[in-house]
Amino acid sequence: MDRLRYPIGTFEPVPNPTPEQRSSWIGEMTEIPSIVRLNVQSLNSEQLETPYRPGGWTVRQVIHHMADNDMNAFIRFKRALTEERPIAGSYREDLWAELGDYQVPIEASLVMMESLYGRFAALLRSLHPTDFQRTFTSPTHGVMSLDTAMQRYAWHDRHHIAQIAALKQRSGWH
Repeated sequence: MDRLRYPIGTFEPVPNPTPEQRSSWIGEMTEIPSIVRLNVQSLNSEQLETPYRPGGWTVRQVIHHMADNDMNAFIRFKRALTEERPIAGSYREDLWAELGDYQVPIEASLVMMESLYGRFAALLRSLHPTDFQRTFTSPTHGVMSLDTAMQRYAWHDRHHIAQIAALKQRSGWH
């Protein structure tokens, strides 16, 4: 079950990343919306309603969750850059996935991710290396630097893309 849940493995941060690594992660983040779109563009309604694993979210829920998580990440970054060690808001992702907006077409979240990542990348590229040492407190992960948070958010979306890709492969969807 863990292989289905974490197809790329669990998150492992790189301590003290270099400016080149940061730049690479930012570049990777800008590609995520198009990678997501490519992975889901051929799926029909029935396939979008298929859980990526037994007891897991449907592909539709995963896509909407990714957009929600990315919005939360962007706000956490902006707060960490403008406040001293803010406490990041948390959200009940399990309950959000059951709300009515998770039934809208995934295009809404795909467009949201495309727009949001454009701004997020612009923000990250504008930062001085010392800005990445700023922190916020996550209710689930404790004190986290923006260096670690950036890596976590990039991993998070790769993780969900891999879940969808693995489901497509197991199901023989092309």
